[in-house]
Amino acid sequence: MPVIPAMPVLRIRRTAVLPAVLALALTGCGARVAPDTRDTARHPSAHYPVTIENCGVPTTYTKAPRRVVTNDVNTADIMFALGLEDRMAGYVMPAYRGNLDAVPWKAAYGKVPWLSKKAITRETALDAKADLVFAGWNYGFGEGNGLTPASLKKLGIGSYVLTESCRNGTAGGSRGVMPPLEALYTDLKTLGKIFDVEDRAATLIAKYRKQVADARARSPKAGGRPSVFLYDGGEDKPLTSGRYAGPHDIITKAGGDHLMKDLNDSWTTVGWETVVERNPDVIVINDYGTPTAAQKKAFLLSYPPLANVSAIKHRRVYVMDYAELVESPRNPAAVTALAGYLRGVHRS
Repeated sequence: MPVIPAMPVLRIRRTAVLPAVLALALTGCGARVAPDTRDTARHPSAHYPVTIENCGVPTTYTKAPRRVVTNDVNTADIMFALGLEDRMAGYVMPAYRGNLDAVPWKAAYGKVPWLSKKAITRETALDAKADLVFAGWNYGFGEGNGLTPASLKKLGIGSYVLTESCRNGTAGGSRGVMPPLEALYTDLKTLGKIFDVEDRAATLIAKYRKQVADARARSPKAGGRPSVFLYDGGEDKPLTSGRYAGPHDIITKAGGDHLMKDLNDSWTTVGWETVVERNPDVIVINDYGTPTAAQKKAFLLSYPPLANVSAIKHRRVYVMDYAELVESPRNPAAVTALAGYLRGVHRS
C-alpha cells in the first residue's frame, strides 16, 4: 500500500510551477495530509481541515483522500452510494460476493478496479498506491493477518474502520458500540464530512430513515412479533449476530423479535442448545459462498436437535444475501423485504 499520493503542483503566479513534496502525517485511524491545490476547485479550502471521530479515535484531514481501497462489498457499496468512485483506487471482494447486476452502483463497480478476490493485504494497498484503507475489524483488519490501522500508519497509509465492527472494549474482543443502522448512518455522515459530500450523505440518511420507518409502520406489533434467529453458518456451533450487527436492526424494524438481542457483540457463535431453548419462529440464512444457502437450509431441516423447533417444523427458513445483512446501504431495503415475509408469518 503506497502511502504518498502523486506529488501536487503548486502554482506560483500564472507561469511558474514548483514540484512540492506532500507531507503526510497519520493520526489514529486516518491521515493528516497537506493541502493539494488541485483539489481546491472541487473542495474549497473553507471545508478543510476537518476532524472526525472513528471508533473513538479523532482524526484530522486537511484534504480528501484520493486513492481509497475498500475491503468487501459493503464498504465499496458505502463509497459508491456516496458517489465517491472517483476517490477510489480499487476494491477487494471475494468472487462469490460479486453478483452486482441488480445493485444501483453497477456502473461504479465497472469503473473502479477490482484489485483482488482474495483477502486484503498490505501489499494490495501498496500496489494500488492507497492513501486510505476502508475496512473493519474482521472485515479485513486483524492482528492475525498483520493488517491494522497501526501497521498501515507505519507505511504512511490512513485507515477508516467500519463502525459496525468497532471494538467495544469488553473481554474477548467483542464488537459493536451503537445500534446497527445508526452505525450505517454514522459512517455515511462521517465519510460525507471527510470527502466534503455532506449534502449527499444527508440525503441518503433521510431516504434510508424513511424507508425503514415505512417498513416498520407495516410490521407486526408487539405481542405478535415472530422470533427470528440469524444463521450465518457452522454445524458444531452456529455463527450468528448479536445486537450490534446488521441483522438485529433489520429483524427488529421488520417486525421480528431478534432471538439473540441480549448478545452484546456483532457476529459471534452460540450453542445449539440456546437456539433450541429459545425456539425461533423463523430462521434467516445469511447467503454467501460455500456452503450455499440451499446446503445450509438442508442442514437445518435435517439436523436432529432442531427437529422440534418451530421454524423447522413449519419450514420457515428465509434466505437473505450477505450484503443485505452486514452494514451497508442495502440494509433499509432488507428491512422492507423481511417485513413482507414476517407479515405472512404473523398471519399464518
